[in-house]
Amino acid sequence: MKKKTTTAAGTFYPAEKTALENLIKSFEIKEPKYKTRAIIVPHAGYIYSGKLGAKGIQQLKPDAKNVFIFAPSHYERLYGCCVCDYDEFETPLGNIKVNRELTEKTAKLCNCNIENKAFEKEHSIEVQLPLIKYFLPDVKIVPVLYGCENFKNLCETLEHFWEDESNVFIISSDLSHFYPEKEASKIDNYTARMIEENNLANFEQEQACGAVGICGLIEFAKKKNFSLIRTGLTNSAASTGDSSRVVGYGSWFLYEGEKNNYIKKYYSEFSKKVCKDSILSGLQLGQPQISNYDCVFEEYGASFVTLELDGILRGCIGSTIAHKPLIKDLIHNAHAAAFSDPRFPSLTLNEYNRITIGISLLSKPERIEFKTEKELLEKLTPQSDGLIIRDGNFQSVFLPDVWEQLPDKHEFLGHLKLKAGLPKDYFSESLEAFKFNTVKIA
Repeated sequence: MKKKTTTAAGTFYPAEKTALENLIKSFEIKEPKYKTRAIIVPHAGYIYSGKLGAKGIQQLKPDAKNVFIFAPSHYERLYGCCVCDYDEFETPLGNIKVNRELTEKTAKLCNCNIENKAFEKEHSIEVQLPLIKYFLPDVKIVPVLYGCENFKNLCETLEHFWEDESNVFIISSDLSHFYPEKEASKIDNYTARMIEENNLANFEQEQACGAVGICGLIEFAKKKNFSLIRTGLTNSAASTGDSSRVVGYGSWFLYEGEKNNYIKKYYSEFSKKVCKDSILSGLQLGQPQISNYDCVFEEYGASFVTLELDGILRGCIGSTIAHKPLIKDLIHNAHAAAFSDPRFPSLTLNEYNRITIGISLLSKPERIEFKTEKELLEKLTPQSDGLIIRDGNFQSVFLPDVWEQLPDKHEFLGHLKLKAGLPKDYFSESLEAFKFNTVKIA
């Protein structure tokens, strides 16, 4: 039986079993709300990114039987990818078996070599193993190292093995390397937005050492209409205090659906509380003190906040484009709906005790291509599509809720033009239109 002995124990993490267990316990990871089948986690020493890695791996489905680990090769130049013929990997918490059958299938599918040399010193695989053994003690692993590889090949590998629900997947990657902290934070936040928007355009190798793996998972998420949701973003300066040359770390999990539906399912009450606290702070002339919120609210999001008093509209303000973290967007729009909607006077404390709050979370607007108004109307879906129109300085938006008052497409568009300050029958070649959908938290 071939065993891969540890080379990272004592440097990247404690070599002694009890010390390692105590370190992982000290991370104090809360039980996640959602169990996933795919994650992105860093592969640095545990003092730098161990907590992020633990949060990600704890989020994997507990009934998984096999963990695929896709990681970049740091010590051997690889063209394509490679797998090993080890039977097990050593860790201080006990050895982890390799699923040799799946390893051989992966080698055939990816047309890659089976060799051990690239694995001998490689930490990008090994750093994940103690955490896997701690949280998923009975799983087998399928370690895959890659070098100059096309991310689409990795996406196809994911698609192939995704059919078996007992398989889960780890993308092992750090983010930017050795920039001053301020510059690194800008780069890593930019990278985070690309990941969270399933955006592959202009993703550069320098943004992450495991860029190929990240892009492969993004491509897979796009095809499936899944979402990548943040669990944490930090860098080495948080641990060392040295901001001159830092390494960035981030963690994400794959949600099998749209992010806004995830927020509605797990954070409806919290979202409404954020809005209520923002309005109350305005009444008390203070600032809302909102803390301890999950990282999904640090992602950019667009929202509308609607206030009703005895069933009648009392204010509605929102954003059509995600341009700030969702937590800030909710705080701003709730305050503005209560105190800055030009159609209404400022909300009073007596009214605050009687209002109901509705939140609409907006998808990314999609441009509608059309040459005539008839063509534009044909591409609208009543009751479902929100609509933004724009022509020069004229712009207006209707949420999908407006279909309840204006169910006819012509009337819907006509009133939207009036709202923008245009004639009801206005049309020009420069008119632009964008549609979106919303997830409502009532």
